[in-house]
Amino acid sequence: MLELTSNQSLETVQERKTVLLVDDEAVIRDLCKRVLNGYDIVEAADGQEAYEIFLRGGIDVILTDVMMPRLDGIELLKKLKEREPTMVVIIMTGFADKDLILKALKADADDFITKPLNLLQLKSAIEKALVKKALKEEIANLRNLDRFKTVFLSLISHKFRTPITSISLFLQNLAAGIIDPSDDGAKEHIKLIYNEACYLGNLVTDLLTFSSVMDSGGGLHLEPCTLNLLLPKILSEAHIIAARPGVTTHITQQTIPELMLDRDKISFALRQVIDNAIKFSREDGVVCVNMRNAEGQCEISIEDNGIGISKDQLPKLFEKFYQVDADRTGQVRGFGLGLFYAREFIRMHGGSISIESEENQGTRVLITLPNTASQSP
Repeated sequence: MLELTSNQSLETVQERKTVLLVDDEAVIRDLCKRVLNGYDIVEAADGQEAYEIFLRGGIDVILTDVMMPRLDGIELLKKLKEREPTMVVIIMTGFADKDLILKALKADADDFITKPLNLLQLKSAIEKALVKKALKEEIANLRNLDRFKTVFLSLISHKFRTPITSISLFLQNLAAGIIDPSDDGAKEHIKLIYNEACYLGNLVTDLLTFSSVMDSGGGLHLEPCTLNLLLPKILSEAHIIAARPGVTTHITQQTIPELMLDRDKISFALRQVIDNAIKFSREDGVVCVNMRNAEGQCEISIEDNGIGISKDQLPKLFEKFYQVDADRTGQVRGFGLGLFYAREFIRMHGGSISIESEENQGTRVLITLPNTASQSP
């Protein structure tokens, strides 16, 4: 969370910030560049070029002229806001045209600078724009968090309702004498109800885990960590919890230097991937975990020969609440947050995670962590 205090100068906000200057006149771009010497400057000669640069990422503020070839400033503004509503765009114009200003305001322009340029005004506008951008992003994060809570509560209600209803109906029938406990069919129902109760217990455990994850704060709590000891422990625990005796697990690992890691977050990420590999294995499946040094980074691969994932589902796997419905029953269990948080935590350490899979051919997950993983949060 970014908060500005009375002791925090605007110069702090502008550290390493990038401004995209958009104008078809090179002399204007050069003038702006000289004034904004405390920023990283990227230049574009028209709106189309500017939009292509923006799509590559890394832009904090866009300062654009209105009258330009290919794509004018107003159309550029509209496209930018559609793509990234929190992007701050300052319009430069030499026209005092009310219709033009209204169009820019309707397209959510953040500020205006008139030509000929007032250099002091230009610098001040950029500084204010960066503060505004930080506030916009903070508001967007709060809104996203609110939506997340709403969806999560709805999902919890849905996940708990089915097993609770099943257990309740069975107990009602049992109390009314409709079910004879000694009957073979009743014994089968009792087994199913027991499984539902175990499922509810697992849901509660998952809820406590995610609650801990979401309350742990945005930063990393780094400590020396030996992955050669941590990984076998996680694999052993996952195999016990999964209760799938037919699945065989193998681990091979090179000696990895001690890394500065957030032990809880990395353990969570590895556990989610390993749990999935065991969960989606066949009854007599094999899960192989391999860890090795590779060009200055630690590579961990988790591979199974299970049911695999269709190609159309692969891009969605890291989305919040998305779950693979392997049996196409529409009754996928769990909350669909494991891989989302796993990727977040791995990225926080400067690493990456990727998934390769084919239906009925198994899945391979590759996790990389730099051997100097996250020396600072």
